[in-house]
Amino acid sequence: MLTFEKHESNVRSYCRVFEDVFAKAKNDRIYAESGKAYIDFFAGAGALNYGHNNDYIKAALLDYIEKDGLTHGLDMYTEAKRMFIDQFVSSILEPRGLDYKLQFCGSTGTNAVEAALKLARKVKGRTNVFSFMGAYHGMSIGSLAATSDAGSRKGAGLPLQNVTFMPYSDGWMDNFDTIEYIERILNDDHSGIDQPAAIILETVQAEGGVVPASPLWLKRLEQLCRAHDILLICDDIQVGCGRTGNFFSFERAGIVPDIVALSKSISGYGLPMSMLLLKPELDIWGAGEHNGTFRGNQLAFVTAKAALQFREDIHMDDLVRKHEGMIEQTLRKNIAVIHEQIEIRGLGMIWGIDLSKVGGSDQVERIIKGCFQAGLIIESAGRNNSVIKIQPPLTIKQENLQEGLRILEQVMLENLVSVVC
Repeated sequence: MLTFEKHESNVRSYCRVFEDVFAKAKNDRIYAESGKAYIDFFAGAGALNYGHNNDYIKAALLDYIEKDGLTHGLDMYTEAKRMFIDQFVSSILEPRGLDYKLQFCGSTGTNAVEAALKLARKVKGRTNVFSFMGAYHGMSIGSLAATSDAGSRKGAGLPLQNVTFMPYSDGWMDNFDTIEYIERILNDDHSGIDQPAAIILETVQAEGGVVPASPLWLKRLEQLCRAHDILLICDDIQVGCGRTGNFFSFERAGIVPDIVALSKSISGYGLPMSMLLLKPELDIWGAGEHNGTFRGNQLAFVTAKAALQFREDIHMDDLVRKHEGMIEQTLRKNIAVIHEQIEIRGLGMIWGIDLSKVGGSDQVERIIKGCFQAGLIIESAGRNNSVIKIQPPLTIKQENLQEGLRILEQVMLENLVSVVC
């Protein structure tokens, strides 16, 4: 640890929670230098939906490297990019009847969000954007302005402007009708709030504490955007690529966002990659108006194509729904009953255990540390980090999913027994 503590910046975070030195990983397990194995309920914060070192995807990557395939190409035409585009269109867009242009952005999700916000403002000629309380969209200045977390915003060093925060779907505002509230603001010429170019949202707020919006709410939001000439941007960076049981998290609501941001698991192998999907009529960029040296990660194109083939071969959506049933049943049957004020939320393979009324962040911190000591990597989220977030690789073996849930249950019982009594 001394090397890291002596030479690495204080900005490091996850290593302060998961205090070990990791050397190897395979599918749903991570191994420390000591050889200790950990079940992974973290999945690279959603970047490893297909697991660590997936054999099918790795084989495609190694074959490409062995043949001296292009490793860097900016946004030039390349074979790797063409193969990915063709696969994405045929496997994802066409079966869903979606007509999107693909824009490859810088290598991180925040860059895709920056591009989406820039484009929306360019298309509509307005500067304001609506985001939601509980939102997380990235750490660069434009994305951070649309992120609500006070701790993250504090690091900006300058005012974060041109974003108005609205209450999210039910969950934090009880039965408050947020769509009606937004509608009234837009229709009120004395609201003092500028009409936005776009509304950006996650259909499941992941860092916000695993808060899914209902399909009805999402449909009403889409209708509101259409009625008021506002673009709808879906940030599917963390909960897309199959996490909720469909490739896109918004499919369950039957809506079609104007712009979709993808990153994290789109590469399929943990390699940096981000992209936007945008309706063709919105593609009014001038050449190079949003660019970057790494907006064409060739290795990520190779693994992303292989990931799309892999998910079809193993019927990924069916697998996720099978795992979903096991997770939900365990959480409701074994964990929710520990205390009447434990709240369970989620869908697909992202679930939250809200302990805000049962010891809060201190309790969550103890449970996460206890899980880590017992061989389970799991993180916190939400207001005051009072939610335990369950986010394993989609490909996790059933027995390891059961074992991870058993560890979590046991550690929670050990830590909450005094609260129960």
